[in-house]
Formats: sequence, C-alpha cells, structure tokens
Amino acid sequence: MNRNTTVLVVVIFVVASMLLAGHFISQRRAAAPAGAALTSADPAGRAAPDFELKSIDGKSYKLADLRGKAVLLNFWATWCPPCVEEMPSLVQMQKKFQSKDVIVLAVSVDDDPDAYHKFLKDHAINLLTVRDPGGPKTDQGVNAPVASRYGTFKFPETYIIDRSGIIRRKFIGAIDWNQQEIVEYLSRLQS
Repeated sequence: MNRNTTVLVVVIFVVASMLLAGHFISQRRAAAPAGAALTSADPAGRAAPDFELKSIDGKSYKLADLRGKAVLLNFWATWCPPCVEEMPSLVQMQKKFQSKDVIVLAVSVDDDPDAYHKFLKDHAINLLTVRDPGGPKTDQGVNAPVASRYGTFKFPETYIIDRSGIIRRKFIGAIDWNQQEIVEYLSRLQS
C-alpha cells in the first residue's frame, strides 16, 4: 500500500470507531436515580429527579405522585419576559388535555413569594404551580434547588416526562404549546 492509501484507511478506521463509540454511549445512557441531579445537557432517556414542593394553597406535591401521567415540568419566573409570554399557551394546553393523563407542573423560581402570588392572581393562572424556594446560588446563578438539580439555568425550561417518570424531551425558551407537533407528541405519550 502506498502512503496515501494507508492514511485514508487509518482516517476511515478512526471515524468509524468514533461513530461506533458514540452509538454505544448513547445506547447505554443510564437512568439517574430518583433525587439525583442531572449531569447531561441532553437528559432525554433519564429518570426525572424527584422532588416535593408546595402549591400556593400549601398542599405538597411530589413529582413521583404524578407517575402514570405525562408531565410538562416547566421552570419559570415572573421576572422572565419569555416565561410570561409562554404562560397563556401552557394554560390553554393544560385545558385541552385536562381530561387526559397530561399535566402541566409549573415551578416558579421566584425569590419573592409576594411577586409569585400576585402574578398568579393577576393573570388567573389555572394550572398546577409550585414555588422552588430559594437556596444558595449555583455557579450558574440559580438559587432554586429543584431547578438546579435539573441543570436549569435559562428560563423558561420545560421537560416532558413520560408516564414512567422518564424525561423524553427538553425545551429551552418560550414555546407555543398549542403547536400541532407538540399536541400530537403529547397525545402519543398519553396512550
């Protein structure tokens, strides 16, 4: 073999090895144990970390208690313009799916409980909302322990969790939750 052919064979071997290794790594992505923090930028296929937070009326909600339903776990804040923009479509989507096994769980990362309560009242938010009480700030500047465990630092961020508690998709930024593609995806998840 001449030198050019040898180099070409080596390059093809290296590329094929990298592709094969990437395939096996993605296939072996282990589920995170309940309560563990997510460490991957793409958490799809991993178990959603469990948590317990209180709603505005003081009732405690655990993510694990929602097993058997598809969950849109939305991290948001009243001071976040894209979050405020997105909220009406979340409310509409929840209304559309209220008789089905799909639920929106909106987790506010507001430091100020008064601003959170005022927003819910002023905007007549009619979906399950809880507040992630502040804690020490992470390296990303987030002081919401549950959001931090999900690796969330841009708001809004939404995780679609299937009926078994596995994260299927992650969205960063405001989404129109009434888009046909999303409605069809959620319909498939509930069956």
